[in-house]
Amino acid sequence: MQSYEVEVKSLLGSKENADALLARMQELDPTTKVISKNKQLNHYFIPSPNMEFDSGTLRKLSQVLSKFLSDEAKNKFTDLLSQTKEFSIRSRDKDGTVLFVVKASVGDDTSANGVKRIEFEEKVPLSLQELDSLILSAGFKYQAKWSREREEYSFKGLNVSLDKNAGYGWLTEFEKVISNEKEVENAHKEILSLMAECGVEELPQDRLERMFAFYNEHWPEYYGTDKIFTIQ
Repeated sequence: MQSYEVEVKSLLGSKENADALLARMQELDPTTKVISKNKQLNHYFIPSPNMEFDSGTLRKLSQVLSKFLSDEAKNKFTDLLSQTKEFSIRSRDKDGTVLFVVKASVGDDTSANGVKRIEFEEKVPLSLQELDSLILSAGFKYQAKWSREREEYSFKGLNVSLDKNAGYGWLTEFEKVISNEKEVENAHKEILSLMAECGVEELPQDRLERMFAFYNEHWPEYYGTDKIFTIQ
């Protein structure tokens, strides 16, 4: 069954603001608890120009990665092929676990940063470098490389992450994963309501896209560092 990710971001900026948000969450929901703490490397890919026919596509990726995916994952990937045109490809190292990730847009949202997306995430028996090489061989090129430290919490039925991102600084993501596309709008409203209770505001999509574009252009200066930029 395909899963849908409804995710809203808020820019916190400082560690103090991140700590204040966590304290507010624990006040509103005493059962709030940490799910995981990890360090991540995330590599983003886009189709390379002037490649042979069918390269730089999800179909080509499904062929290249087929033997590294479970039967269930292959079926989900095939279902994804039939549902989407815009997508974002990523490889991820999460404390040594390597994942192949696809985010596909739902409606008018972008696949890279949108609020409502189909999410495909599968562990693969490869190193990050090996997975990257396979993605590149399918007709893709690097868009940017990202690094972050993430704390994940359960809060009132949501997953809430507190991220220290290279370039962005501290960011939070309120997320709900659902299995029925018809529930997307209600999940979005629920998230916005809980964010308001926590005293944080949604990071506007246009500003997020400007930040994303700036990072993509300058990522070698920030990847693996604590350096932060500010884009209004």
